[in-house]
Amino acid sequence: MPDSHSSLISPEELVMGAADIHAWLMAAVHGDMCEGFDAHVLASILAVGLADARERNCLPSETLGVGGVRLSQLVGQVFPSVHALFESFESQVEPILDEDESCLRDLLRRATTGEERELLLADMVARRAMAPNHLWQDLGLRSRRELSWLMERHFEPLASRNTGDMKWKKFLFRMICRDEGFRLCSVPVCAECDDFEDCFGDESGESRMARIRKGTD
Repeated sequence: MPDSHSSLISPEELVMGAADIHAWLMAAVHGDMCEGFDAHVLASILAVGLADARERNCLPSETLGVGGVRLSQLVGQVFPSVHALFESFESQVEPILDEDESCLRDLLRRATTGEERELLLADMVARRAMAPNHLWQDLGLRSRRELSWLMERHFEPLASRNTGDMKWKKFLFRMICRDEGFRLCSVPVCAECDDFEDCFGDESGESRMARIRKGTD
């Protein structure tokens, strides 16, 4: 693999915009992928991760949170007809995690069945949760509802604890703090909090792919 970051995503297909990468990957889906939803989720995460890597001039492993070998294996299983274009990523080592991301990975991994694809999904969600937008946006999903479906399908023991429909990023980091014995706020009941909207308010907005397509991201 070339040393220059500018040539890390060199195949023509991987320098497309996020929306085009998503469509390209979806056309390469193979096998039982829950009527396409799981494939859509994986394609969405890969698409925004690859687009971000190109924009930041960094390794895809840095934006996706997984090393090249695991990424290549995932593509080979789900998008086999384009696997050859990802084989050059295999020299990318697993990324370094800070403490928050490491804790979030552990939290998500404990809520999976332990199957490798779910573990890899947990690791990618943890890395994308470090980005600044709503989590559903930084996963490349079309709406918060899709993120809720993802959580319910692959992280059900964790999702079932979000009984108040708290914003997912807020909820995940709140769970980390609880596990570590910290108290996030002094208000005994959420309904009494002046910052209620910050945790439970609207998460509408444009998807990352829509913004990228319009050139506003």
